[in-house]
Amino acid sequence: MNLSRVHDAVQGWRYKAMADEKPIIELKGLGKVFQNKDNTVKALEDINLTINRGEIFGIIGLSGAGKSTLVRCINFLERPTSGKVYFDGVDLGTVGEKELLKVRRSMGMIFQQFNLLMQRTALQNICFPMEIAGIPKKEAVKRATQLLETVELSDKAKAYPAQLSGGQKQRIAIARALATNPKVLLCDEATSALDPTTTRSILSLLKEINVELGITVIVITHEMSVIEEICNRVAIIDQSRIAEIGEVEEVFVRPKSDIAKRLVFSGETHIETFVGESKCRIIFDGRTSFEPVIANMVLECKTPVNILFADTKDIDGKAFGQMIIQLPEDEAGKKRIFYYLESNHISYEEVK
Repeated sequence: MNLSRVHDAVQGWRYKAMADEKPIIELKGLGKVFQNKDNTVKALEDINLTINRGEIFGIIGLSGAGKSTLVRCINFLERPTSGKVYFDGVDLGTVGEKELLKVRRSMGMIFQQFNLLMQRTALQNICFPMEIAGIPKKEAVKRATQLLETVELSDKAKAYPAQLSGGQKQRIAIARALATNPKVLLCDEATSALDPTTTRSILSLLKEINVELGITVIVITHEMSVIEEICNRVAIIDQSRIAEIGEVEEVFVRPKSDIAKRLVFSGETHIETFVGESKCRIIFDGRTSFEPVIANMVLECKTPVNILFADTKDIDGKAFGQMIIQLPEDEAGKKRIFYYLESNHISYEEVK
């Protein structure tokens, strides 16, 4: 299954259509308090959220903000202290345990640490929730085999978790979450234990599942890059409350709350003072004016520079002139910059 190329187009018309549909999940005045002999912890307070059918919705916040508690309240693994949770129009606080088990089967869940059964093969792990649901073994094996194909791991049916990479384990966990034909997929920090390349492949798979199967995906994370990559809308949770909700693009471009600004503009790469005695003159002698030479150099070399002087002109789409940049003290960084300039046939010279 490879539907990345059609995802954006499909999401466009689907997202407009969702406005006319009944929400799949509604949280109204949700609160959760944990209490023991010594103290009381208010984990969630007055949470109001509407998650539309078929969208990919993000919930982001710093550690301890209440994200994981919120997702466990959505599927009633944690019973809220106050407020209501509606799933597909049903108030979960009014249903009995037997009905609640059926509802939970409609909400697949994947976790940061995969939570696979180590003594079972990949195929057997996917079959496990179907066994609990009482699905006949032959039917369960057939569906598990289909799901292995969906997550592109048909050749790993007999492999045990210890024989799989982190990305493969998460794909098996996703297949297991899909086993009972859920309407919603809850992803609790599902990519936090993965490297960037594997993270992108898992997010791409989640997008494809959203498009192909029409499953609503809820992504709980502390990483803005994950929200930006996959989500339609996002809620930012801070100190147990919702600080901001909106379409991802709007929140990224115009964050309103203090916590949104901190998450979007983290300041992690902010430099107050640039230190370095070496300088380099870059000469523009007719290259296209539309090539972002300095930006590409900084991104590829992963080394910041400080522009001290620039005198360039655009003549018929070609750049002429010079720019003097201050180089970092880091010798390896300087060598990467010089190599980049040489490899891209950009004229330069060191200056005092």
